[in-house]
Amino acid sequence: MAQAQPLPGFETPPTIWFAGESFVPLPSGALYWPDAEALMVADLHLEKLSSYARSGQLLPPYDTGMTLARLERDIALCGARRVFALGDSFHRDEGTTTLLPHDRARLARLVEKLEWVWVAGNHDPSPHALGGLCCSQMAVSGCSLRHEPMHGIPGLIAGHLHPAARVAMNGKSSRRPCFAWDEHLMILPAYGASTGSLNVLSPAFAGLFNRTRLQVMMLGRDRVYPVATQRLVLG
Repeated sequence: MAQAQPLPGFETPPTIWFAGESFVPLPSGALYWPDAEALMVADLHLEKLSSYARSGQLLPPYDTGMTLARLERDIALCGARRVFALGDSFHRDEGTTTLLPHDRARLARLVEKLEWVWVAGNHDPSPHALGGLCCSQMAVSGCSLRHEPMHGIPGLIAGHLHPAARVAMNGKSSRRPCFAWDEHLMILPAYGASTGSLNVLSPAFAGLFNRTRLQVMMLGRDRVYPVATQRLVLG
C-alpha cells in the first residue's frame, strides 16, 4: 500500500486510514485516494440556485461555476485520474439540462479527460448523458461507494448527511463541515458551494457510527484539523 505523499501546500498531509487504505482529506471537502489515483466528492448540488430561481426565488446562479472551479483546482492539485462523485451531484435530475453553456463545457472537459463515476443520489437518482459512468453504487479495492450511509457495510464511503462538527473550548465554540468515520463507515462533507451542513451529533447520525470509535477532521481555511471527539457539542 502506498503512503500518502505530500501534495502542494501540504508538507505533511493529514491522513485518514480506513478499510486498509490511506486517504488525504482536503480543506475543500474532497477526499484523495492515492492508491486509486481518485478524487472523491459528495453532494456537489450543481444547479441548486437555478433550481430555486425556477420556483420564484431569484438568486444569482453562480454556485455551479464556483463548485466546478473548486473541483478543477483539486483535480490539478492531486493529479487525480479518476473522480468518484458520491451522489446529489445535481440538486435535481433536471439540473443536467439547465447548465449554462460555459458550465456545461467546463464540466464536459473534466469528464472527457478523466475516468468519471456518477453515483446516484436521492436528489439525482436518474442516469444522465453527460459522460462517465452512472451507477447506484460501486465497489473499489475493498471499499463500497454509495450516496446514503448505512450501518453494517464494512468499508462504506458515503455522503448525503453533510456532516459538520462544533467544537467547544475555553468558553468558545467553532462549527465547520467535517469528515467523520469509524472502523466501518466514512461520511464526506458536502462539497457544493451552496450546501448546508448537519451536526454530526444530531439524531440523523444515530446508529450509523460506533461512537467509541468515531473520528472527526474539521475543514479549515487552508488545512484539515483532527478533533478530539470529547470536545464535540451540539449546535
